[in-house]
Amino acid sequence: MKIWIATGGTGGHVFPALSVAKELEKRGHKITISTDGRVMKMVRDGKPEKAHVAFVWAAGVGAKSKIKQMIALGKIGVSAVALILRFAFSRPARVVAFGGYASVPAVFAAHVWKIPTFLHEQNAAIGRANKFAMRWVETLMTSFENVEGMPKKTNVRVVYSGLPVREDFIKNANAKLKHENKILVTGGSLGAQILDEIVPLAIAGMKNKKIFITHQTRPENVEKLQQFYASHKIHANVLSFIRDMATSIVDADLVIGRSGASTVIELETIGRPAILVPLNINPDQAANAASFAKLGGGFDVEQSKFSAKWLTSTLDDLFDNPTRLDKMAKKAYVPNLAVQKIADTVTK
Repeated sequence: MKIWIATGGTGGHVFPALSVAKELEKRGHKITISTDGRVMKMVRDGKPEKAHVAFVWAAGVGAKSKIKQMIALGKIGVSAVALILRFAFSRPARVVAFGGYASVPAVFAAHVWKIPTFLHEQNAAIGRANKFAMRWVETLMTSFENVEGMPKKTNVRVVYSGLPVREDFIKNANAKLKHENKILVTGGSLGAQILDEIVPLAIAGMKNKKIFITHQTRPENVEKLQQFYASHKIHANVLSFIRDMATSIVDADLVIGRSGASTVIELETIGRPAILVPLNINPDQAANAASFAKLGGGFDVEQSKFSAKWLTSTLDDLFDNPTRLDKMAKKAYVPNLAVQKIADTVTK
């Protein structure tokens, strides 16, 4: 069966698409992956061996400038026409889209040719691109059981599939806490600033001084944080990039970070308690953090309420009560069968 996989924009859309592409190729299907220039190298480097890669011209339409919005819509329109023509000569049996505006051209082209189309939503709140594209798909697959912002009137079938993660997370699924007093702090390039300001102060105020911190931050903040931790005699490893995130999460007794979909699902796959501080300009992150907290796996803290005093008190309480951390870890764990579920849904 010929299957067209549409992705692009960011690694959060690309990595799940590549995981599913590999599974579908293992099952004997012929795969083509379409993506935009921003992540073309990522797709080429990570694609299944026999898969083909197609370029689409796309950009997000969330810019404030009307001119930029019109340009972005123009790019998507040109790519949609190009794929309509391509599908006329080489038509896939299925189209599977992994969200973002780079997926829209393939979804629309599939609609024109009445090709069964499947859309995956990463977050616990449906994104603008997916909400727009839903009018042309038969099935929506979700990372979370409950998704906010769904259209009230829709004929789309909704399937809870989960979010595919890399194999190194699957191998460490439901790993027991090691109780080595380790905290992992990860904010990413955009979200690190508030964590860099609050977390070191909170750690310095803790009663338990035998805490070891792995703190990921922006390159320009590494030296400043290293000096702060050293001056307070706190054992810390400050990095601008964590190459093996699965191992870092497994080694941690607690994670403090933002709540992008990939981060939350990785925590659930391994089973790790966390304090999540959603990026205050991102409603998707707020929904993701709320979903995680509802499981009982951790705390969902608004940025405006995230203070050093609150964090010190919370950390002291958690590390004085390791059984509480164990209970949170058990509640955080959610079996991840997303790759198999998505592949089964698509090929049924």
